[in-house]
Amino acid sequence: MSKQLKIRKFTEHMHIYLIISAIMILCAIAGSLIFGVEVAIEFKGGTILSYSYAGDVDTGEVETLAKGILNTPVTIQTGEALGEGSEKSMTISFSCEEGSFTAEIQGQLTSSLQGKYPDNKLELLESNDVTPTSGRQFFYKCLVAALAASVILIIYIALRFKRISGWSAGVCAILALLHDLIAAYGTFVIAGFEINSNFMAVLLTILGYSVNNTMVIYDRIRENQKLMDKKTSVRELVNTSISQTLTRSIRTSVTTISAMLIISIVAVIMNVNSILSFSIPLTVGLISGTYSSMCIAPMIWVWWTERQGKKTVGNLQKKK
Repeated sequence: MSKQLKIRKFTEHMHIYLIISAIMILCAIAGSLIFGVEVAIEFKGGTILSYSYAGDVDTGEVETLAKGILNTPVTIQTGEALGEGSEKSMTISFSCEEGSFTAEIQGQLTSSLQGKYPDNKLELLESNDVTPTSGRQFFYKCLVAALAASVILIIYIALRFKRISGWSAGVCAILALLHDLIAAYGTFVIAGFEINSNFMAVLLTILGYSVNNTMVIYDRIRENQKLMDKKTSVRELVNTSISQTLTRSIRTSVTTISAMLIISIVAVIMNVNSILSFSIPLTVGLISGTYSSMCIAPMIWVWWTERQGKKTVGNLQKKK
């Protein structure tokens, strides 16, 4: 015999879910004000100096030395140099006023580093100036892509789920998506990660994941609407639909989130910060996406439909 499904009363805790989300959004805003927002060189413009070296160097000492000479905050990244041999690479990234970084200062910095590490064969490979124009264009294009995708999703959901007031369902799905994007943004800010290309990649990944989870629940609501008695309340319809998809949603999310956690742990062990700035915010975004698909989008939709006087399954089928 099949085990009887336990219907959980999700809608009874609607206000609690919304309060939790409001607190999360306030934390993201507060984090921006308290910690500030670090924007990568590729978006705000600056200079990137690339060095090759052998052995080991203390990145903290390099940062202190470079900051003292350049009189501006710097970002240090290390890795393996391309080509044969055991040489490593190091980049020093910084922003400064136009014309303030001269060939003399560059030479002074290189000489100071070579003097600090005389046995490490430290050599300047290249110096690149990054203009903020291309970075802004990339940022704006990503925003336009996200906005266009949101509009298309609203239209698609409205047409596909006409039986459950499609337009309101589409808008609720986008509101839940914004909730998840804010969660990812807050993670970047509080964790001290730079807003860079990883940030845009995380947002676009969450966009697809979050909406897909929400549509699974919408699809179940639509199917149950056909099967349930017309006197069934909208809240019972939603509670049943979420309960039926709960196990599937949790299993899918646990699999995906576990993979990202493993990647994050490996990145911490290997000290690969470039991966951490992708995996950690994405993990938070995936958790938020699972939460919002069950506890935000359907709850807002219930509130919306009840405000329109559609409190039963039969009401949903009536055209205004």
